[in-house]
Amino acid sequence: MFIHMFFFRWKPDVSEQQKQRVFTEISVLKDQIPGILDSAIGFNTSPRGQDYEFGGMMKFADRATFEAYNAHPVHQQLLTWLLPLIDPLENDFEV
Repeated sequence: MFIHMFFFRWKPDVSEQQKQRVFTEISVLKDQIPGILDSAIGFNTSPRGQDYEFGGMMKFADRATFEAYNAHPVHQQLLTWLLPLIDPLENDFEV
């Protein structure tokens, strides 16, 4: 099993509408990209979140499946408009 975790700090001037689009678009990745076994995303409620306001996790069978997801055109398209909006932190590991 391979776990991909991600956390976002929003760049200045990101609107609530843009944040909601991020939630919506990432929510449907499981239906658009093969290999995602499970996923969960949401807006952070922890007082220790260090300004990371959004996060999630995805499960894959193995690292190769994760790498295929990472290179998938749908994921790459998401990154083109998402990366300018965020300061991301990722944590990927095998279990």
